[in-house]
Amino acid sequence: MGTEKTGISSSTTGQVKSAARVLDVLDDIAARGPGTQLQLANRLGIPKSSLHALLRTMCARGWLDTDQTGSVYRLGIHTLTVSSAYLDGDPVLSRASSVMDEIAAATEETVHLGRLEGSDVIYTAKRESKHPLRMHSAVGRRLPAYATSLGRAMLAEQPEAVRDTLIPHQIEPLTAQATTDRGALLAIIEKAQQVGYAEESEESCLGVRCFGVALPFSRASTDALSVAVPISRLDQAREDFIIEMLLSVKARLSALHDNSMMR
Repeated sequence: MGTEKTGISSSTTGQVKSAARVLDVLDDIAARGPGTQLQLANRLGIPKSSLHALLRTMCARGWLDTDQTGSVYRLGIHTLTVSSAYLDGDPVLSRASSVMDEIAAATEETVHLGRLEGSDVIYTAKRESKHPLRMHSAVGRRLPAYATSLGRAMLAEQPEAVRDTLIPHQIEPLTAQATTDRGALLAIIEKAQQVGYAEESEESCLGVRCFGVALPFSRASTDALSVAVPISRLDQAREDFIIEMLLSVKARLSALHDNSMMR
């Protein structure tokens, strides 16, 4: 986002420049954190004179807030209201809720629901483990799809040509255990397509192994479930149990929904 995306004429893009700038500000602060007017102007490539009125309006409407000095801008309370409304109204979240509860009760481990958004996975729901487990997987967090079992499960469902566009040629590792060879990563995702589930070990969070399955709510699945387990608590029998449960849930949902579109 280091360059101004909205400098292109709205006549050629169909975008309203001021509206695009509002969305760019929200996206930038969500991704990079709070910033001063100068920092935001530099990050977005928007002239300070144009940005000043925009920031004041967004603060007045609750989309942005400032610190005590009034100079650092952060996301406002209205973003929470809108995101909560999105979660309440999403059909996949309501359908998956009981399944997540079922898996969490059976495994007593952390269960995630995620959605494929471009080349990333966004966490849309979570059930906490009954055991102490620190994971950076808050609802709304975005991670590269290739680095998570959720993302790999969904990438495995995509047509090969689409999958190829969603995996970068330069793999940025999230941990020291990450797979950074693109060919090896493509092979891992190909295997996930063959066996029906994906996995990763310490590639998104050190000390944690994850297993994920895509949900049959759309033709090329864009939602997935995963179970995250500390390696210290995982043996072969427990791993098999978790995988079998995820595959069983996937098969049951496939039969119920007949792979039909929900969104």
